[in-house]
Amino acid sequence: TIVLNNPRRRNALSLPMLRCLRQDLLHDAKSRELRAIVIAAEGPVFCSGHDLKELSSEDDVKHHSQVFELCAEVMTLIQKLPVPVIAKVNGLATAAGCQLVASCDIAVASEKAQFATPGVNIGLFCSTPAVALGRSLPRKVALEMLFTGEPLSAQEALMHGLVSKVVPEDRLEEETMKICHKICESSKSVLALGKATFYRQITQDLDTAYKMTTQVMVDNLTLRDGQEGIEAFIQKRKPVWSH
Repeated sequence: TIVLNNPRRRNALSLPMLRCLRQDLLHDAKSRELRAIVIAAEGPVFCSGHDLKELSSEDDVKHHSQVFELCAEVMTLIQKLPVPVIAKVNGLATAAGCQLVASCDIAVASEKAQFATPGVNIGLFCSTPAVALGRSLPRKVALEMLFTGEPLSAQEALMHGLVSKVVPEDRLEEETMKICHKICESSKSVLALGKATFYRQITQDLDTAYKMTTQVMVDNLTLRDGQEGIEAFIQKRKPVWSH
């Protein structure tokens, strides 16, 4: 579990926070023991997005570029990691904080969570959050959020597909861990192959996607755990994964 832990600054994705987040995401990424990553936060705000003090005119263009480039690197890293990454959201997620939720593979939210991209209201359109948002939400829902800055409730976010599940606040930890434990029952190597393939095929046309995934299914059968799973099913026993 990675915890955003600067509640006094509304867990803003400052340059130091982004560096820490990248470091923690990569920590033990290749370890056989690592099976899932949960991103959580302290305080009433999950993440307020970029630290606007870093984006004032006092800082130069080079510094601004550094902030946005590192943020994009962290968001894409989440989808490149070989294990599922789960956002556990108990509060407000705005701008790049909303982008962080949209970039995760799975998102579990409490009933009090809210999601917004209000950059337009301060003259800084949420163009980079729109990349993740536009790939998670229907276009017209994403654009309404981007054009108005108005927040989605947890239930609206669930209805439109920004989050996977909404639960009462007192069950948020339990429901998130339930997903993690279920993930841990599967083969890490099979999940890693499946995650990488999902993100490759989702941007392809139908014929190309089927051609690529057909070969991946064949490749999956050559994995030790691919054969172990099928043999265990036939023999009516629990598989013993090598990961």
